[in-house]
Amino acid sequence: MSRAVLVTGASRGIGRAVAERFAAAGDRVALHYASRREAAEEAFAALAGSGHVLVQGDVGTPDGAAAIVEAAVDGLGGIDVLVNNAAANVAHPLDRTSFEEWQRAWREIVDVNLLGAAHVCYCAARNMIEREVAGRIVNIGSRGAFRGEPDHPAYGASKAALHAMGQSLAVYLAPYGIAVASVAPGFVGTERVADRITDEVRQQSPFGRVATPQDVAAAVHYLASPEAVWSSGAVLDVNGASHLR
Repeated sequence: MSRAVLVTGASRGIGRAVAERFAAAGDRVALHYASRREAAEEAFAALAGSGHVLVQGDVGTPDGAAAIVEAAVDGLGGIDVLVNNAAANVAHPLDRTSFEEWQRAWREIVDVNLLGAAHVCYCAARNMIEREVAGRIVNIGSRGAFRGEPDHPAYGASKAALHAMGQSLAVYLAPYGIAVASVAPGFVGTERVADRITDEVRQQSPFGRVATPQDVAAAVHYLASPEAVWSSGAVLDVNGASHLR
């Protein structure tokens, strides 16, 4: 049966690959974007199947997050699967960042990566509960939550908190039949980090490469499947054995 899937931050990279994966499986996708309208329209036009909706909004504010979910519910008739992919990241190495820039980086990153995801989870989960569906929530975390992000400490911290939030919600939402899990990718070959992918980065994995967006999308699609209910609460490493824990 076709499911209604909201993917945040899906105009490019991992989010777009996730949206494409669900659409190819016959699901209806609400493809969310913040500001990259042209890229979002291109991604939307490339989705297989029909019944999809394009949603714009700022996940970094409570009202914006609620409006994104409301638009997805209106367009799809509800939400069966939520994929929290939208993320902010800006370098803020401590010894080369002013205190004002440091504060701004932390606020921006936490507002989107943690609070934004929390607000979208709340609104989407309430819809799932009201409709009595065995919904799925998958959060896009990061290897950096475990390995550390020296030049991006707010990013690493926000992803660690996102993992923890997902586990708390996994426990709370299980009685409603809703499963929650996270993936923790290492470097992924996307436009956002293209300038940071060097031979040294590729050699972090014994496979000698970084992940593709499709590698991550495959893991997300599995965790959102009915068969993966017993993986609720899990944080699935998707890093090509570049970091083991």
